[in-house]
Amino acid sequence: MNQLYRRAIESGILAGEAIMKIYEKDFKVEYKDDSSPLTEADEIANSIINSFLSSTEIPIISEENKQLPYSVRKQWTSCWIVDPLDGTKEFIKKNDEFTVNIALVTNGIPQFGVIYLPALRTLYYGDVANRKSYRVLINRIEDTFETIEHNAVEINPSSKENILRVVGSRSHMSIDTKEFINNLEDYSKKEIKIVSKGSSLKFCLVAEGKADLYPRFAPTMEWDTAAGQAICNAVGLLVLDVHTKKEMIYNKENLLNPYFIVSQ
Repeated sequence: MNQLYRRAIESGILAGEAIMKIYEKDFKVEYKDDSSPLTEADEIANSIINSFLSSTEIPIISEENKQLPYSVRKQWTSCWIVDPLDGTKEFIKKNDEFTVNIALVTNGIPQFGVIYLPALRTLYYGDVANRKSYRVLINRIEDTFETIEHNAVEINPSSKENILRVVGSRSHMSIDTKEFINNLEDYSKKEIKIVSKGSSLKFCLVAEGKADLYPRFAPTMEWDTAAGQAICNAVGLLVLDVHTKKEMIYNKENLLNPYFIVSQ
């Protein structure tokens, strides 16, 4: 495995272990300027990932880092895009559906993605150049990369003939998403089944064939999606900007994503 990719996996797993130490006890919740929650776990996980990835000499865009101006960022050929704790609300609710997201992006295009679910000890990773993504259970923090690779199971999307499984939530769905699903039901002539999960795990559901479509008509940031897009692209899925109908790109001047759809 590419040494950069190993570094990303290693930092994600160790950050996940640190997150779990806080998850298993009472913790303090603060709020950012945009009113989104921030916990001790975000900060500790971010520190661990930054310390590991800084040695690669590739710049880092992280949700918890101060963002550099685009005049600096646009000079970068490659960068890491990191969310040290995606699904903070899920973390606070203690429903286990939170992740560590790490992606390597080159010229705006995701090349490799890591999504780790610390509470479930489940790791997903995708290598776009090799067109493969994997899921593996991390039995021990001491597992070597050789053990991880040996135990990893290749994942692939799939579809059900008469059912269209759409990632979303009937109770917490934007008006635009509801309208899209209603139109989809009329157009496809298939039964629509809603599959609900938190955080970047939504991408993994489509990549491993547990859902067929993920429409996102609500705000997300680049660190919410870069790792998931790499895992999806590696298995042949598209992550399309709904306006341009082109693949989403990264390290943009505005790090806010457009609305998008993940599909085959």
